[in-house]
Amino acid sequence: MPPVFPMLTVLSMFYYMCLRRRARTATRGEMNSRRAIESNTRALPINVEIVQYAKEVLDFSSHYGSENSMSYTMWNLAGIPNVYPSSGDFTQTAVFRTYGTWWDRCPSARLPFKRTPSTFCSQDYVELAFEEPVYPTAVHILETYHPGAVVRILACSANPYSQNPPAEVRWEILWSEAPTKVNGPQARQFTPCIKQINFPTNLIRLEVNSSLLDYYTELDAVVLHGVKERPVLSLKTSMIDMNDIDEDEDEEKFGCGMDTLNKQFSIVTLREWPTNGYFDKLPYELIQLILSHLTVPDLCRLAQTCKLLYQHCCDPLQYIHLSLQPYWARINDTSLEYLQSRCTLLQWLNLSWTGNRGAISVSGFSRFLKVCGSELVRLELSCGHFLNETCLEVITEMCPNLQELNLSSCDKIPPQAFNHIAKVGSLKRLILYRTKVEQTALLSILNFCSELQHLSLGSCVMIEDYDLIASMMGAKCKKLRSLDLWRCKNITESGIAELASGCQLLEELDLGWCPTLQSSTGCFTNLARKLPNLQKLFLTANRSVCDTDIEELAANCTHLRQLDILGTRMVSPASLRKLLESCKDLSLLDVSFCSQIDNRVVLELNANFPNVFIKKSFTQ
Repeated sequence: MPPVFPMLTVLSMFYYMCLRRRARTATRGEMNSRRAIESNTRALPINVEIVQYAKEVLDFSSHYGSENSMSYTMWNLAGIPNVYPSSGDFTQTAVFRTYGTWWDRCPSARLPFKRTPSTFCSQDYVELAFEEPVYPTAVHILETYHPGAVVRILACSANPYSQNPPAEVRWEILWSEAPTKVNGPQARQFTPCIKQINFPTNLIRLEVNSSLLDYYTELDAVVLHGVKERPVLSLKTSMIDMNDIDEDEDEEKFGCGMDTLNKQFSIVTLREWPTNGYFDKLPYELIQLILSHLTVPDLCRLAQTCKLLYQHCCDPLQYIHLSLQPYWARINDTSLEYLQSRCTLLQWLNLSWTGNRGAISVSGFSRFLKVCGSELVRLELSCGHFLNETCLEVITEMCPNLQELNLSSCDKIPPQAFNHIAKVGSLKRLILYRTKVEQTALLSILNFCSELQHLSLGSCVMIEDYDLIASMMGAKCKKLRSLDLWRCKNITESGIAELASGCQLLEELDLGWCPTLQSSTGCFTNLARKLPNLQKLFLTANRSVCDTDIEELAANCTHLRQLDILGTRMVSPASLRKLLESCKDLSLLDVSFCSQIDNRVVLELNANFPNVFIKKSFTQ
């Protein structure tokens, strides 16, 4: 009979690993809603819980509202609730710019970056400051319309009201889940089970994904519960959840943290093996293809195994497309420095959301582009608040082949800095949403960047004369396919006429919340006749849109796929039927707050045209 001691030894080691895993998990405080020890956890000592609403909105990626108003803006998240517990569409709430998958199905849609980890699905964010730093015990999110968009809640170690900024800024995930479909648009208080962290915080970040929603999500307030003294957990390790043995938590920590990125890319001593096993029999190209499916952190880890795989993981061909947005919380100058030698063939780079609060310096960003910018074609920098005029100057000098530049919500860039963009004559896509670009700089860009195909000027409030801008686009940007003029306040029928005459390849046009456009001038009928290739047209909140405009669209724009006429009082059910019968590809029709289109009409249209999503919003 063989001895049983080896088996007992193995079991003892396994049990020891379980205990060690549990202890490590408790130390990190990584007990999420699925793995919390419900009956064996007790906080000692008991502290008085502090309950506080957000004092201030510090930063956000987008919002539906105007920069000069409070309606539908992120600033509504500060303070006590305005709407909750009521349900419906209210102007006093915070609303992000997009919802659903409609924005991914229009001509301006961008191709996704490869190697984006499946755990990162955030599309927008908002950061909130609270008065008192606390150890969080709960976060309540008051959602008043189409809930379910929040996918991640994070806490920051930096105190936004402190006079002495910390040497290191840490972010910890309190809660994270994949997007979920919530049945019904009614209001709710969302209180996920958050994990304990080892530092006090008064800076909370919400990240959202609205892709599964039928309409815009609306948030009213955020409540932070916490204690001043750090709770001490009393754990009984006799009951071990076998699910804790897997690697999900380590993956999540690594994926968000990226603390080891700098160390792993700087490995110089690697284990040597006499042979590389089956890898010696595989062609170099095949190994490269296999590794192309790994995320950046996975490449970092694999590079530590042996010299052969280190060579493959550091091959510049693995870094032709590089997205660092999923790791925004830990990307800094050192990270960019270690990546430089591997990014000499870089063509697509996504640094959106990175570098804030001093993580990336102007000099660090400039050094990276001087080494890696020569082949760059696409550069995503949305919400990059470290960017200044020097950065834009470096971009235009070091990236001669640049075709796509995204500066969305880079609201810290000074107005004069945008003049440098005119030097990049190869630009085909330029996103300036929520920036401080001024008229002179924009006219220069349009004059020298005649290859532009996609241009976003949504919520650019410092442009004085949009008619002049539209005239320049009509004269110089003949290849324009999509144009976002969301909430431009002064474009008139004159500018629309110049635009329609000169940019007849337009397939997408957003004129939402442009109050100076009036149907009585014939501007919308002129658009319909001059732009037969239109696939997306947003005339949101223009109350003058009438049956004549809809009938002209039905007669001339038969390729129309998305139409938003929210708020009009002049459109009848009969004209909508003509449109739906003529535009066979129509998939989205927003008739919210259209006074002649009641719920009965919407039900009838839905029954006769089941392939069209017809949205009718409401307020209770």
